[in-house]
Amino acid sequence: MSATMIKEFRLPDLGEGLTESEIVSWKVGVGDTVTLNQVIAEVETAKAVVELPSPFAGVITALHEQPGTVVEVGKPIVSFEVPDDSGALPAGFAPAEAETPKRQPNLVGYGAVVESSGRPVRRQRNFAAQAAEPVESRTVETMPAEFRSFDRPRSTPPVRKLAKDLGVELAAVPGTGVQGLITRDDVRNFVGGGDVLGAARHLSAVSDAAAPADRTAAQGGREVRTPIKGVRKFTAAAMVASAFTAPHATEFLTVDVTPTMDLLAKLKRSRAFLDHKLTPLTLVAKTVLIALRRNPSLNSRWDEANQEIVQFNYVNLGIAAATPRGLTVPNIKDADTLSLLELSEALTDLTETARAGKTAPAELADGTISITNIGVFGIDAGTPILNPGEAAILAVGAVRKMPWEFQDEVALRQVMTLSLSFDHRLVDGEQGSRFLADVGAILADPGMVLTMV
Repeated sequence: MSATMIKEFRLPDLGEGLTESEIVSWKVGVGDTVTLNQVIAEVETAKAVVELPSPFAGVITALHEQPGTVVEVGKPIVSFEVPDDSGALPAGFAPAEAETPKRQPNLVGYGAVVESSGRPVRRQRNFAAQAAEPVESRTVETMPAEFRSFDRPRSTPPVRKLAKDLGVELAAVPGTGVQGLITRDDVRNFVGGGDVLGAARHLSAVSDAAAPADRTAAQGGREVRTPIKGVRKFTAAAMVASAFTAPHATEFLTVDVTPTMDLLAKLKRSRAFLDHKLTPLTLVAKTVLIALRRNPSLNSRWDEANQEIVQFNYVNLGIAAATPRGLTVPNIKDADTLSLLELSEALTDLTETARAGKTAPAELADGTISITNIGVFGIDAGTPILNPGEAAILAVGAVRKMPWEFQDEVALRQVMTLSLSFDHRLVDGEQGSRFLADVGAILADPGMVLTMV
């Protein structure tokens, strides 16, 4: 009988330097035999639910955390019994008796890497090697205490980026994380002052008080308490930060979109789109991408630290998606390079993935402008809040048949209201109005696009 050994799998960084994740569910139990890359758990970060693959084949000997538990990156979550003849340790594992912490890989979108003596392997690091390594390339958890002296405040890359975007000097921000780590909430609280700080503390208090259970309610009681955590907590904090840091302005435009709806019906009957889901949102999204070419100021970001306006020469189009876990805004990378057919496919994949709770953290990052389709709920108009870091967001209202002036007469037409919110630091009233007018002009007469490209 071959020898075996016990190895612990520690929670890896699941993207963008996130410091913790919640165990949503285990897909395996103690005593189960698992194969390489088999999904063993679902974990929820502050942005999305991610499937966690097994980086090794073996037998589950222990599950260290229960569903609903929030676990810090680097802590053991599951132990395996594996053959003691595998050579180099697989990525993400450390022997239970090992004293030297191992650097954790990012497993999002990747299977486990099989290492053997016949292939190059990632070198094992010790504290002496880490001492000579640049601070920027190490996580706090992998540093020994004597090497935790920083020339700058301790924070993760996304927190530093957020601070830069908001014009915050991290040296002035008190850290509330583990061993003084500065978190996103610390930065937002510092920027927003009393109101934002109070809101963040309230969110934290409610979350901590309700943490033992996902939903708690007395039998026949009059209240149901749900912990604020994961995607919903992240969204709440982001919206508070956006509302208090970016001066919002909102404009409305009601448009006769009958020609666009006629075009939509025609396209659906065409051979090219027979097997594709084509909706009014698809045409609105394409219209937005065309209008941005004439109005690039709406595809930009405010860089407070460097006192610069960053204008993007690409469009990562965010689409607000309501999911059971809260609102997410995944984005379509380089959407401006896609044809209408490709855009319809990307939108279908994005919405289906979001509703299934499978959106990867990378798909939620680096958006440049967003659309929220409130019309699917029968809503005509609203004042959408900007996705943090973006200059504009367009709310698309419901398409309704109503009396409308048409060719000097009153006729029953299909009408839609558009609501555009923009950051008034980046976009002035004229720029916002021109963009909204261009979007409306195309939707009112798709042939107008020939005059804009």
